[in-house]
Amino acid sequence: MPEHLDDAQLIARSSHDPEIFAQLYHRHAAELHRFVARRLGTDLADDVVGETFLIAFRRRESYDRTRSLALPWLYGIAVNLVSGHRRSELRGYQALVRTGVDPVAKTDASEAEAVDEKVTAQASGQAIATALRALSDGDRHVLLLIAWADLSYQEVAEALGIPLGTVRSRLNRARRKMRAAIPELDPILAPEAPHHG
Repeated sequence: MPEHLDDAQLIARSSHDPEIFAQLYHRHAAELHRFVARRLGTDLADDVVGETFLIAFRRRESYDRTRSLALPWLYGIAVNLVSGHRRSELRGYQALVRTGVDPVAKTDASEAEAVDEKVTAQASGQAIATALRALSDGDRHVLLLIAWADLSYQEVAEALGIPLGTVRSRLNRARRKMRAAIPELDPILAPEAPHHG
C-alpha cells in the first residue's frame, strides 16, 4: 500500500506509523547518495545521507504537504550537510584535479569506449574540479543540483529555500565562470541550455 502513495502522503502517514517513513528512504536514498558521493566521496556520503533522512524524519511534521515530491526537500537538507563538510568537498575536487578520476560518475560504455572516455574525462575532469573549487558555495550548490541531481529551477529554489530569481542569477554566474574556465564544457553550462522549470 505505501508504494502507491506519493511522498507527501507517506510523510503524512508517518505521523501515525513512523515505520512507513522508510519508504521515503527506499525511494530516494540511492539518488541522494550518488549526488553526495560526487561531492564528498562515498565514505562521507553514507553518513550524510543517513543524517539527511534522520533530520527529515525529525522535521516531517513541518513538511509542506502540498508538495507531492519530497526529493527537493531532501536535497536541501543534504546540501546543508554537505556545506558542513566544505573542506572534504574541496579536497575531493583537489583529488579529482590530481587524478582526473570521478569514482561516482556513471558510465554505460563498452570497454573500448570507456577507455576513451576515461582519457577525455581525466583531462576535462581536472579542469572541471578546478573550476568548481573556484565557485562560491551558493553558486556551486545551484549548479550541481541542476547538473548532477537534475532538479528543475523551481526544485532547486525549494531545496535551498531561495527565490527562483536567485537560482537563475546564481546559475548564470556559475555557468559564466565555468565557461570562462573551460569553454568546451557540456551544454548544461551554456546560458541558453533548456531545462525543465
